[in-house]
Amino acid sequence: MNELIVTLFALTLVKATPIIYAALGGVISERSGVINIGLEGMMAAGAFTAVVASFATHSPILGLAAGIGAGALFGYLLAFAATRFKVDQIVAGTGINLICAGGAAYGLVLLFNQPGASVQVASLGSSYWVLVVLAFALAALLQWVLYRTPWGLRIRASGENPSAVVSAGLNPLLLRTYAVILSGALAGLGGAFLSIGELNLYSDGMTAGRGFIALAAVIFGRWHPVGATVACVIFGFFEALQYVLQGQIAWLPANAMQALPYIAALIALAGVTGRVRAPAADGVPF
Repeated sequence: MNELIVTLFALTLVKATPIIYAALGGVISERSGVINIGLEGMMAAGAFTAVVASFATHSPILGLAAGIGAGALFGYLLAFAATRFKVDQIVAGTGINLICAGGAAYGLVLLFNQPGASVQVASLGSSYWVLVVLAFALAALLQWVLYRTPWGLRIRASGENPSAVVSAGLNPLLLRTYAVILSGALAGLGGAFLSIGELNLYSDGMTAGRGFIALAAVIFGRWHPVGATVACVIFGFFEALQYVLQGQIAWLPANAMQALPYIAALIALAGVTGRVRAPAADGVPF
């Protein structure tokens, strides 16, 4: 029993980690006033690019850096569309999700000459635990930055009242751009963790809705980094639970077990709907 508990605890941390990175990205983006629906696509871009770079260089560290860069690039594209052209942020984010998923699927055929999954590449191995610890450290750091530093105050003001930011002589659109780029970089890091941390390859659909679960964690955590992280751990627990319980409960179908984290996300959202308030200017073009 003790071994089972330890396994469940360790697996919970691992499964929560990529969602934490994406959720932290979602928090900082929405705090600045931009809804990042594209977290799922940015995770996919990070996961695929990390594998490609690791394959080309035989260095998982460079792969990790490439994954972060890919996420940041799509974060910039979302920020550019949302601030310069004032495109509907939901539409822009959905477009990024489609582009990244389709681009990765095409890339598998183009670069690896096989659909569905890449070849195995150099991975982080047991070093991925550093990223697990880093996820929780970043949550605490981002909480401090947002609520204890001038930059954090400016980001939050951009998401609450951008006109007041202009009155203070600052550019809220530039602040939003920085925040969304950082959001994409964090989501890309979460995707890279999936492909060269937990595994050593990229496969179609490997993000499996984690970007959307991260969005649910942002809402459940009331747009606070620590609150969102706690929500991610809860979702990670249910994902880990389905692995631990597989084969243990004969009467429960495997598909039902796999649905546990998504059911948890729906229940969480249903429980907080109407009870939380997003940043006042979240999703509102300026």
